[in-house]
Amino acid sequence: MTKFLLAVHVIAAIVAVGPVTVAASMFPPAARKALEAPDDTSALATVRLLHRICQVYAVAGVAVPVFGFATASDMGVLGDTWLIVSIVLTALAAVVLAALVLPRQGAILEGAVQDGTVDRAATVRLAMFTGIFSLLWATVTVLMIIRPGSTTGA
Repeated sequence: MTKFLLAVHVIAAIVAVGPVTVAASMFPPAARKALEAPDDTSALATVRLLHRICQVYAVAGVAVPVFGFATASDMGVLGDTWLIVSIVLTALAAVVLAALVLPRQGAILEGAVQDGTVDRAATVRLAMFTGIFSLLWATVTVLMIIRPGSTTGA
Protein backbone atom coordinates (compact mmCIF):
# COMPACT_ATOMS: atom_id res chain seq x y z
CA MET A 1 0.00 0.00 0.00
CA THR A 2 2.89 2.35 0.75
CA LYS A 3 4.17 2.17 -2.82
CA PHE A 4 0.72 2.99 -4.19
CA LEU A 5 0.27 5.96 -1.84
CA LEU A 6 3.75 7.23 -2.60
CA ALA A 7 3.18 6.91 -6.34
CA VAL A 8 -0.10 8.87 -6.14
CA HIS A 9 1.58 11.47 -3.92
CA VAL A 10 4.46 11.98 -6.39
CA ILE A 11 2.18 11.98 -9.44
CA ALA A 12 -0.13 14.51 -7.77
CA ALA A 13 2.86 16.72 -6.99
CA ILE A 14 4.09 16.58 -10.58
CA VAL A 15 0.67 17.02 -12.18
CA ALA A 16 -0.73 19.64 -9.78
CA VAL A 17 2.12 21.61 -8.24
CA GLY A 18 4.23 21.70 -11.40
CA PRO A 19 1.66 23.55 -13.53
CA VAL A 20 0.88 26.03 -10.73
CA THR A 21 4.56 26.80 -10.31
CA VAL A 22 5.16 27.26 -14.03
CA ALA A 23 1.95 29.23 -14.73
CA ALA A 24 2.48 31.46 -11.69
CA SER A 25 6.02 32.25 -12.80
CA MET A 26 4.82 33.03 -16.33
CA PHE A 27 2.04 35.35 -15.13
CA PRO A 28 4.07 38.50 -14.21
CA PRO A 29 5.93 38.73 -17.55
CA ALA A 30 2.71 38.00 -19.43
CA ALA A 31 0.98 40.77 -17.48
CA ARG A 32 3.82 43.17 -18.30
CA LYS A 33 3.48 42.22 -21.97
CA ALA A 34 -0.23 43.06 -21.72
CA LEU A 35 0.80 46.41 -20.20
CA GLU A 36 3.09 47.14 -23.14
CA ALA A 37 0.40 46.30 -25.70
CA PRO A 38 -2.98 47.19 -24.17
CA ASP A 39 -4.79 46.61 -27.48
CA ASP A 40 -3.40 43.08 -27.82
CA THR A 41 -6.32 40.85 -26.84
CA SER A 42 -4.19 37.71 -27.06
CA ALA A 43 -1.86 39.06 -24.36
CA LEU A 44 -4.83 39.58 -22.05
CA ALA A 45 -6.18 36.14 -22.95
CA THR A 46 -2.83 34.63 -21.96
CA VAL A 47 -2.94 36.38 -18.59
CA ARG A 48 -6.48 35.10 -18.02
CA LEU A 49 -5.46 31.56 -18.95
CA LEU A 50 -2.43 31.57 -16.65
CA HIS A 51 -4.56 32.80 -13.75
CA ARG A 52 -7.15 30.09 -14.42
CA ILE A 53 -4.46 27.41 -14.55
CA CYS A 54 -3.14 28.59 -11.19
CA GLN A 55 -6.61 28.51 -9.64
CA VAL A 56 -7.58 25.07 -10.95
CA TYR A 57 -4.30 23.34 -10.22
CA ALA A 58 -4.06 24.95 -6.78
CA VAL A 59 -7.30 23.16 -5.89
CA ALA A 60 -6.00 19.91 -7.42
CA GLY A 61 -2.80 20.39 -5.42
CA VAL A 62 -4.68 19.60 -2.21
CA ALA A 63 -4.22 15.94 -3.17
CA VAL A 64 -0.46 16.29 -2.63
CA PRO A 65 -0.49 16.75 1.16
CA VAL A 66 -3.47 14.41 1.54
CA PHE A 67 -1.59 11.53 -0.06
CA GLY A 68 1.63 12.72 1.59
CA PHE A 69 0.08 12.33 5.04
CA ALA A 70 -1.31 8.92 4.08
CA THR A 71 2.10 7.81 2.82
CA ALA A 72 3.95 9.13 5.88
CA SER A 73 1.45 7.47 8.19
CA ASP A 74 1.82 4.17 6.37
CA MET A 75 5.63 4.47 6.55
CA GLY A 76 5.53 5.43 10.24
CA VAL A 77 7.51 8.65 9.76
CA LEU A 78 4.94 11.25 10.83
CA GLY A 79 7.14 12.34 13.75
CA ASP A 80 10.38 12.65 11.77
CA THR A 81 11.90 16.12 11.76
CA TRP A 82 12.42 16.25 7.99
CA LEU A 83 8.74 15.49 7.46
CA ILE A 84 7.56 18.05 10.00
CA VAL A 85 9.73 20.69 8.31
CA SER A 86 8.29 19.63 4.94
CA ILE A 87 4.75 19.92 6.29
CA VAL A 88 5.42 23.40 7.66
CA LEU A 89 7.00 24.52 4.36
CA THR A 90 4.12 23.02 2.39
CA ALA A 91 1.62 24.88 4.56
CA LEU A 92 3.61 28.07 4.11
CA ALA A 93 3.67 27.55 0.32
CA ALA A 94 -0.10 27.08 0.36
CA VAL A 95 -0.55 30.32 2.33
CA VAL A 96 1.74 32.21 -0.07
CA LEU A 97 -0.23 30.89 -3.03
CA ALA A 98 -3.69 31.46 -1.54
CA ALA A 99 -3.05 34.77 0.22
CA LEU A 100 -0.38 36.47 -1.89
CA VAL A 101 -0.13 35.02 -5.40
CA LEU A 102 -3.70 34.25 -6.51
CA PRO A 103 -5.30 37.44 -5.12
CA ARG A 104 -2.59 39.61 -6.70
CA GLN A 105 -3.02 37.84 -10.01
CA GLY A 106 -6.75 38.51 -9.77
CA ALA A 107 -6.21 42.18 -8.97
CA ILE A 108 -3.77 42.62 -11.86
CA LEU A 109 -6.16 40.84 -14.21
CA GLU A 110 -9.11 42.91 -13.00
CA GLY A 111 -7.19 46.15 -13.60
CA ALA A 112 -6.25 44.99 -17.08
CA VAL A 113 -9.84 44.11 -17.93
CA GLN A 114 -11.49 47.19 -16.40
CA ASP A 115 -9.30 49.98 -17.64
CA GLY A 116 -6.72 48.24 -19.80
CA THR A 117 -3.85 49.04 -17.45
CA VAL A 118 -1.47 46.83 -15.56
CA ASP A 119 0.50 48.15 -12.60
CA ARG A 120 4.12 47.26 -13.36
CA ALA A 121 5.13 47.52 -9.69
CA ALA A 122 2.37 45.06 -8.80
CA THR A 123 3.76 42.56 -11.31
CA VAL A 124 7.22 42.90 -9.76
CA ARG A 125 5.84 42.22 -6.26
CA LEU A 126 3.86 39.31 -7.63
CA ALA A 127 7.01 37.89 -9.22
CA MET A 128 8.70 38.07 -5.81
CA PHE A 129 5.87 36.17 -4.10
CA THR A 130 5.81 33.65 -6.93
CA GLY A 131 9.55 33.13 -6.47
CA ILE A 132 9.04 32.54 -2.75
CA PHE A 133 6.30 30.00 -3.55
CA SER A 134 8.60 28.20 -6.01
CA LEU A 135 11.52 28.22 -3.58
CA LEU A 136 9.36 26.71 -0.83
CA TRP A 137 8.26 23.88 -3.13
CA ALA A 138 11.81 23.29 -4.31
CA THR A 139 12.94 23.00 -0.69
CA VAL A 140 10.15 20.53 0.08
CA THR A 141 11.13 18.50 -2.97
CA VAL A 142 14.76 18.35 -1.84
CA LEU A 143 13.69 17.28 1.64
CA MET A 144 11.49 14.56 0.15
CA ILE A 145 14.42 13.24 -1.88
CA ILE A 146 17.14 13.52 0.76
CA ARG A 147 15.02 12.55 3.77
CA PRO A 148 17.59 13.12 6.52
CA GLY A 149 17.94 9.98 8.61
CA SER A 150 16.53 7.83 5.81
CA THR A 151 17.23 4.14 5.98
CA THR A 152 17.31 3.83 2.19
CA GLY A 153 20.96 4.81 2.05
CA ALA A 154 20.24 7.63 -0.40
